[in-house]
Amino acid sequence: MITVSKGVLKAKMLEYFRRVEETGEELIVTSHRKPVLRIEPINKKKSVKDLFEDVQGHLDCSDTDLLKPETEEWGDSA
Repeated sequence: MITVSKGVLKAKMLEYFRRVEETGEELIVTSHRKPVLRIEPINKKKSVKDLFEDVQGHLDCSDTDLLKPETEEWGDSA
């Protein structure tokens, strides 16, 4: 998270906006050291960890047949 005062943002707004776009990081704007605005990209870039953290430790992939073809279920299409 990037934090910047209104005065600094005013002077370097385009630079900060580009950084938010490129990194996906949100920008917090402060006034008298208190947060007043949050600027974030519409499409945030998320890491794999962020995407799957709610299911981490809940999935079991120890099934030995996990990679076995399922042609029997669908029949031969060839």
